[in-house]
Amino acid sequence: MRFNAHSALAGQHAFLSASKYHWIGYSPEKLDQAYITAMAAQRGTELHEFAAEAIRLGIKLPRTTSTLNMYVNDAIGFRMIPEQVLYVSENCFGTADAISFNKLKLRISDLKTGVTPTSEKQLLVYGAMFCLEYKVNPFDIVTELRIYQNDEVRLYDADPDEMMHIMDTIIMFDRRIKQIRLEGLV
Repeated sequence: MRFNAHSALAGQHAFLSASKYHWIGYSPEKLDQAYITAMAAQRGTELHEFAAEAIRLGIKLPRTTSTLNMYVNDAIGFRMIPEQVLYVSENCFGTADAISFNKLKLRISDLKTGVTPTSEKQLLVYGAMFCLEYKVNPFDIVTELRIYQNDEVRLYDADPDEMMHIMDTIIMFDRRIKQIRLEGLV
């Protein structure tokens, strides 16, 4: 048998894929909601890519209270780097939407395109990862965290004690994972 070639689809995944087979048990209503959620997530990815490119190019958007416009314009104004990977180890790394460190002030901003309520915890982890990677004591800096969502900006001043606790947790958990690997438990 000669199989059809679908080279344009290599590396892609269909919504109704075999590897995510749970859809075979969905009602039509659940399918609708799952598809709408998946498309919203894809749109969020595209908006993040657009925002990162606008920030990199320094292209400000019209001054409005739109989440995207405020995020892009603030990131440009604060001279932030978009989509910056923070790396502690192979077990602990992530990409901050926008980050800057200048004159002992760390700024981390997060663009949220969904409507689900969010927490500053993710940004605190990025702050801890930054401090570990660049060997910065969180008590020696001011850390400003911003979440852009639903046409508003939520501002948090990070507590150095909380960041230090997260740093200690990262170090401890990273060591545990490395030990599990050494012992061949996985």
